[in-house]
Amino acid sequence: MNAPRIFTPVTGAAGGFFAGVGLLLRGLALYVRSPGLMLLGVVPALISGALFLSAFAALVYFVDNLAALVTPFADDWSQTPRSLVRVIAGLAFLGLGGLLGVVAFTAVTLVIGDPFYEKISERVEERLGGTPDAVEVPFWASLRRSAADSLRLVGLSVLIGIPLFAAGFIPVVGQTVVPVIGAAVGGWLLTVELVGAPFARRGLRLPERRSMLKADRPTALGFGVAVFVCFLIPLGAVLVMPAAVAGATLLTRRTFGQPIRES
Repeated sequence: MNAPRIFTPVTGAAGGFFAGVGLLLRGLALYVRSPGLMLLGVVPALISGALFLSAFAALVYFVDNLAALVTPFADDWSQTPRSLVRVIAGLAFLGLGGLLGVVAFTAVTLVIGDPFYEKISERVEERLGGTPDAVEVPFWASLRRSAADSLRLVGLSVLIGIPLFAAGFIPVVGQTVVPVIGAAVGGWLLTVELVGAPFARRGLRLPERRSMLKADRPTALGFGVAVFVCFLIPLGAVLVMPAAVAGATLLTRRTFGQPIRES
């Protein structure tokens, strides 16, 4: 296989970031124009979305108990400071749950809907001129690759999420800076997950994904953060997932210097 031609960004960091956001919007436009693809993409997202929404609802229900569990030192404090520290602890739990939930939801949905999202990605590539030197990956090999890569990324999100959870207890910083960092980390991990299929079509795996996306990190982050924010909206993850797959295909083509507009 010929060495890939990596796209060299000509805009600044801010321009690249908003270009990434624009790729998600273009992905949304692409799949809205194909109702059949929309239904294919929504079904697996609906299944895993119901599971993760239930899990997050359980976290919200028990968050007060969890906050009290990790702040036993505040048991003897007066009501106002005790309530304040436990509200902060509760927010930290919800922030960690949101980060891990979004990344895990994407991983599980991509595994469940692997053939559906592969088809969406292929259709996008065909509209834009196809994939030169495409590599045919058997279904079971593709599924094993997707599951293995997703497990590694979920594990990484747990390792990063733990210190972010601890930082969430820092007054002001934990409620302002930490959520921004969490969105950036979550967005990056989502991008690396979502480009799995189009990169595999080019014969490349997880290490190559990360390396090549770093060449235009602002665009990759802009795309991923936009997806992350949409996934935090109720039902957003279910409805936006197919668009995220289409947008990730556009991002991959941009990374390889291939056309991302229909001729």
